[in-house]
Amino acid sequence: MNCTSNATLHGPQLGLALSPDSGSGTSQASGGASSGGGGSGGASGGGGGVWVTSLLGATLITMCAIGVVGNLYTLLITRSAALRRTGSMYVYIVNLALADLLYLSTIPFVVCTYFVHDWLFGETGCRVLLSLDLLTMHASVFILVAMSAERYRAVAKPFTAHRSSSRNRKVVAACIWGTSFILTLPMMIMIRLREGKPNPFGSVKRMCYPTWTPDAFKVYITILFLTSALLPGLVIVALYLGLAQRYWAVQAQLGATNRSARRKGLKQKVVSMIFSIVVAYWACFLPFWGWQLAKLFSPELLRTLTPATHNYINFFVTCLTYGNSCINPFLYTLLTRNYKDYLAQKSQSNGSSRADPGSAATTPLHDL
Repeated sequence: MNCTSNATLHGPQLGLALSPDSGSGTSQASGGASSGGGGSGGASGGGGGVWVTSLLGATLITMCAIGVVGNLYTLLITRSAALRRTGSMYVYIVNLALADLLYLSTIPFVVCTYFVHDWLFGETGCRVLLSLDLLTMHASVFILVAMSAERYRAVAKPFTAHRSSSRNRKVVAACIWGTSFILTLPMMIMIRLREGKPNPFGSVKRMCYPTWTPDAFKVYITILFLTSALLPGLVIVALYLGLAQRYWAVQAQLGATNRSARRKGLKQKVVSMIFSIVVAYWACFLPFWGWQLAKLFSPELLRTLTPATHNYINFFVTCLTYGNSCINPFLYTLLTRNYKDYLAQKSQSNGSSRADPGSAATTPLHDL
């Protein structure tokens, strides 16, 4: 999702769009965000040239391939019956992988828009793709909040958390997607496909364009920032502070037995892993939101930047936001020690018709 001002149409521009600038003869392509990302690439002049567009396209396609493979593989290994029975995070990991896949599915449309400098997917494409950006952006961060809350509840109220069923988590996941859809609905309703002025060659550039006023647009973007970044981030920080206090209290009460030390060390690794996911999300999306809010509320401060610099920054935040969906499967599954244990157990059980029931205790999702 990229929010810029268009000099010709005098209004806010959002998302996967193209805004022709009749004054300079250049065109500006904008990329989406989910968890959202924004980018703009000039076709000529100070926009950076074809090589910048080519570099961005190659980078995004590579990210798409890595992210799709990683998330699909995550979904594949979570089909294991043992993981579904014992994994307290199973439902959330599946939904987070689905959100990442949905977001990554917008990359081909972004790359196409960068290269052709036009929007080829009609008004339906505007509504669906921009809404998909906002939907997956909110779903991802809300799922991260739910994962953090689940871990906190497992420590603060272990008996209650143990009795919590997979059905309850599915209800929470459904509420997350429903809430994300409600927050996305204004964009789905207000977005339209518009045509710019014909260029000297007679062709007309099209773009996805919100129909509300600039002031209303600022209010909406501010609400999105609060709901997708600031407020969830504060909740997550509060949960981890509570977790730290609980762990310090438990550490003081536990004896120095080897079993207690091993159990405490394992749970600390789990918390570190989930915390890494959260930090990665903030590192990927805070630059994006900072850039978007600066363009909306302090455009005068950015006027000293050259068009090429604007494009480079947009390219950078685009890659960061898509990068989050690429690294999530590695953070919560594929690079963990528990995943290596899972592979070892799977290899050992290939010749057995029935897996050892106790082996599920060390699978990656259970320890989450």
